[in-house]
Amino acid sequence: MDERDSAGLRELVERIALTAVGAVALTAERADALADELAERGIARRDEARALIDDVSSRWRGDATRLVEKAGSTLDVLFREFGLATKDDLEDLELRLAQLELRLSLLEEPQPEAETRVSPP
Repeated sequence: MDERDSAGLRELVERIALTAVGAVALTAERADALADELAERGIARRDEARALIDDVSSRWRGDATRLVEKAGSTLDVLFREFGLATKDDLEDLELRLAQLELRLSLLEEPQPEAETRVSPP
């Protein structure tokens, strides 16, 4: 599995999670209509139905968030087992490289020659 495959896999997992969150958001838009329908049928009062719908939607959102977090941590473990660098690893290396380049450039700059002082006799 090369770096492009791992990036594609991560993107796929993120898309699935976002789709799940989007589905929950769509149901939230229809929550009022569902609460009205339940109230019309006499199953529950509108405010009770709306509270129940909000509770279920909230749980689904939490589950979707936990799914994304779990998938991300699982992928990170897999990447490390395969010896692949993560984005954080690459960013750390880029920072260290920039620091080394700066230090090297400071060492390579010509130093002003020290003024020779003549000590009095």
